[in-house]
Amino acid sequence: MTLPGRVDAGERRYLEEQPYLLPKDLKEVNRLDFQHYVLRAILRRNYLAPLQAPRQILDVGCGTGQWAYELAKEFPLASVVGLDVEQAKNSVSPPPNYRFVPGDVLSGLPFNDNTFDFVHQRFLWAALPLSAWPRVARELVRVTARGGWVELLEGNTQSAPAGPLTQRVQNMLQELASLQGVDGSGEVASSLDRYLKEAGLVQVQRHEIEVPLGDWGGRIGSLLALDIREACAALSGAVAMRFRMEPSEYQALLDAVFQECNQLKTMYRFVAAYGQKP
Repeated sequence: MTLPGRVDAGERRYLEEQPYLLPKDLKEVNRLDFQHYVLRAILRRNYLAPLQAPRQILDVGCGTGQWAYELAKEFPLASVVGLDVEQAKNSVSPPPNYRFVPGDVLSGLPFNDNTFDFVHQRFLWAALPLSAWPRVARELVRVTARGGWVELLEGNTQSAPAGPLTQRVQNMLQELASLQGVDGSGEVASSLDRYLKEAGLVQVQRHEIEVPLGDWGGRIGSLLALDIREACAALSGAVAMRFRMEPSEYQALLDAVFQECNQLKTMYRFVAAYGQKP
């Protein structure tokens, strides 16, 4: 499915000729920054790989650049590169050791082999074709220096326990994802460690992080629910076109979904995997 004109009924802006499901506009920029802080609160850090003073760091699909900014401050002697198809926001004072490079991992990374000590990529299940993931993993490994680390993190597209309304929305979003050729079933999240192993990494570790989804889970649960709700709401135009559902009806459905999550004490699962290049 290609969204007509790449602008939906709510005037959201989408990337041209990209399978990415979510819009690229100021509202989404703000959500991505918020999502970064939520995930940092969940992980209690910005990465899981056992880094030791990396000197070259790459963030693929850097979005707003917030993760890369923070890595640049944590490792002030490192050179940190954020790569994305376009620059989501222009910071008035990015860290001096950070730079943005335009590029698309699907077309190949514009870097030499064995360049980076740490290559990071997260939340691209909705941006990369499902069939491209093994190739993308090989490209990430190609630009990683020997002894360096690659880390991937993705969210599972299914939460559990899921009531009937939650399952209905999950099925709708899965159909939208399938029409775009991206993963809607959670296959990417469940395969991250396999992708890294098949790309030649060693010491591959996989971590599953379960988080309460909804106010029942306290501050973290409330923040995660807000982030996911905003991501779902950003798809209201695509939902309207595909399922003939008015935006107000869809918003009411999302309200009911998160009430259901509180009643059932629903959990959401992230999967992280990292490995070292021999």
